[in-house]
Parts: sequence; C-alpha cells; structure tokens
Amino acid sequence: MRVHFIAIGGSAMHNLAIAMYKKGFKVTGSDDEVFEPSRTRLANLGLLPKTMGWHPEKITDEIDAIILGMHARQDNPELLKAQELGLRIYSYPEYIYEQTKDKTRVVIGGSHGKTSITAMILHVLNECQKDSDYMVGALLAGFDTMVRLTKEAPIAVIEGDEYLSSPIDRRPKFHLYHPNIALLSGIAWDHINVFPTFDNYVEQFRIFIDLIRPNGSLIYCETDKEVKAIAEVARPDIKKLPYGIPEHFIADGTTYLKTDDGDIPLMVFGEHNLMNINGARIVCEELGVSDADFYKAISTFKGASNRLELLGKTADTAVYKDFAHSPSKLKATTTAVKAQFPNRELVACMELHTFSSLNEDFLFHYEGAMAKADIAYVYYNPKTIEHKKLKPITPEQVKAAFASENVEVFTDGPQLMERLTNTKWKGKNLLMMSSGNFDGVDVKEFAKTILNNS
Repeated sequence: MRVHFIAIGGSAMHNLAIAMYKKGFKVTGSDDEVFEPSRTRLANLGLLPKTMGWHPEKITDEIDAIILGMHARQDNPELLKAQELGLRIYSYPEYIYEQTKDKTRVVIGGSHGKTSITAMILHVLNECQKDSDYMVGALLAGFDTMVRLTKEAPIAVIEGDEYLSSPIDRRPKFHLYHPNIALLSGIAWDHINVFPTFDNYVEQFRIFIDLIRPNGSLIYCETDKEVKAIAEVARPDIKKLPYGIPEHFIADGTTYLKTDDGDIPLMVFGEHNLMNINGARIVCEELGVSDADFYKAISTFKGASNRLELLGKTADTAVYKDFAHSPSKLKATTTAVKAQFPNRELVACMELHTFSSLNEDFLFHYEGAMAKADIAYVYYNPKTIEHKKLKPITPEQVKAAFASENVEVFTDGPQLMERLTNTKWKGKNLLMMSSGNFDGVDVKEFAKTILNNS
C-alpha cells in the first residue's frame, strides 16, 4: 500500500505517517514547512520531503490513499490533482477509522481531560500487557509515537477531538470513529469559530453518542450536568456507566485513593484527575482489566506531557505547566494545585492564545477561572489578535472578564517573565498555563531559573 500525506509535518499527521511506515506501508508526503520535532522524527525514517512545497506532479494513480491534513487549503495543488485523478482521499480521522474498523474501538471525548484519560488507559493496558493500537494527543512516557496502528492489536484507544476533520470535511473528528466503548468527560463550550452557539456545540456530543455501535457502552461523568443530560437519554441498547470523584485523601502532598485493596498513592493530583482516573478505570474494566490490576498500574502513572506536568521542585517550591486554556480547564488546574499545597502561595500564570480566548464575545466565560490562585497573571500578545483577525481587546476588558482582584494583565512578554524571575519563590508554587508557549519561552529552562530563586 502506498499512502501520501498532504501536510505531513503536523503534530498528528507526522505521527500517523510514522505509524503507517512502521506498519509496512510505503509513505510519502509534502508540506510547505516542517518544524521540530516533526522535522527530525520524519528525517530519521527517510520520510521528510526532499523539497518543501506542493508538487502535484508527484500525485499519480499509483497512490492508494491520500491523507489530507488541516494545514492544507481547499485549493492545494496536490489535493486538486488527487481529486482530478479520482484518488481515495481520507481525512486524518477517517484513515484512523479505516485502520481500526475491525478492532474494539475505545473513543475518549469531552471538552477537557481527553488526553489525560487516554494516557491513563494506555498506561494501564501497557502495564497489564494488553496489546492495543492508539491515537493520543501528547507524547507519553514509555511510548515512541502518538499513533500506533498494527495488524495484531485487538483494541484501539482513540482520543476523540471535536474539532474539524479536514479542509474538505467539516465534520468533527470524533464523529468518524464509531466507538464500541465511548467516554464523555465534560462539555464546556470551545471552538466558537466553528461552533457559534453553545447549543450547536452540545449537539456535536449528542451526535457522538448516537454513533456508538449497537450494544456499545457509554462511560460518562455524572457530575457534568450537560453530559449527564444527554447521556441519560441515549439509545436503550447502549450500556450507560456513570462516574464521579472517587473516595480519596491528601497527606503530605500526596493524594491517595481509598479502595477495597487499600489506600493507593498517586503521582497525579486534583479532583479533575481523580475523575479522569475513575473514568479510565471503568473503561479498563470493560476491556477485562480487574480493579486490583488497574490500581496497581495507575499508581505509577506520572501524567501526560503538558498536563499538570511537574517541571521541577525544591523543598518548598514547585513549578508546573499545563495545556489549560479554556475557562473550565483553568479553574480545574488552578484549584487542584492550590488544594494539593494549601500552605503554599500559588502564582498562576496563563496565556490567552486561542481564537476563542481572544474573542471579546467569549471573554466573560473566564469569570472566576483563576480565583483560587493567590496571584494570577494573564498574558496575551496583541499581535496574536491581529494575526487571527480579531477585534482588539484591552487589558481592562480582560481583567473585568476574569472578575477577580488577584488578576493582573500583561501584554508585554519580557515584562511578565522579569516579574516572575524577580519574585521570591520560597514557600510559593508557580503554575504556567497555555496552549501556546508565551511567545517562545522555554518553560523547562525558565523553571530552572525560578527554582534557583527559591
């Protein structure tokens, strides 16, 4: 089989390309630019395009499948040539389904927690030596790639993103996976550039539930009222399995699960992670993993990359980073760190970076999102707003939207970093939250600077 990737350099696309290469397919690809780490990872396997740009002359009827990335446009020359030749064109999620349609598909959906729950399930299956294919949105410890597709594995665990599938397929990705086992973690309006109203956004999750295979299972967070409302009226043939926060306690900075097998210490913390663990446990139970084996395995789970990731610590200071950017994620992560270290002052720093977060019509959703922090810094770059062609917003608007006296707004990145660098960190924790990178800051190196000041 020969497959060609249009826009091979994307985070998801290059991982799928590597997975297909490892499966024995002949893989080619193109892109107008490829950044690290995609560039080196593709180059190491001989998959990096020799010249950047689009080359329609390379699209021939010898290609069995075209996989189209979101980075490509509808008028992409290679796409137009493929359409002219009548080649089979797949979106990324369509091809994931094509490669897993004969397996038991577990799809993890929801506005938050998808990557963490998927990572937890994969960690447990790996520890229990249960073979599985997967697609997850972060590189996990112990896993070489973010995508694995084999002939042998009977299970496929897929992170189900609700964003669009491709430039020519406007369906949400998770509508294309048709799960046997589905999980919904929560619904909090996001992607307002695609889903203009809350009702329209919620409808995508109703459709997701309707696409569960006959006699399949739905595991859902019963503490989320939107999820609970649509889950409880799901088709009668679907087995419904609700979950919430498990019994637990915190002692000396460690969270313990209270179970029939004793108190289980965890390497992650926060009520959102505890709920994630409970959802993952039920999924694993559906896949034949006993609770005892699950708890033994989950006790060694360190978390997914960028998801409340510990960058470093001293005796009385810790620095965390998190992918959090939406209001619900900010609130959950900030609350979790403060609850885990109640005697330390929490400095929470977040970057408004996404289309939704920089939209003045969406800003009010951030009310109280960082209220649990002792000090809260919110940063945005006005040039990012300009690049996204949005209406300018002011620091005063942002502060009013967060509606907390602890919030200070910055539009100058170096000024913010200077403030953090000059802070006396003894007895304080720092939480850095963004789906971006604070305009190119190496947060791991920055964490070393902070810890040297503690």
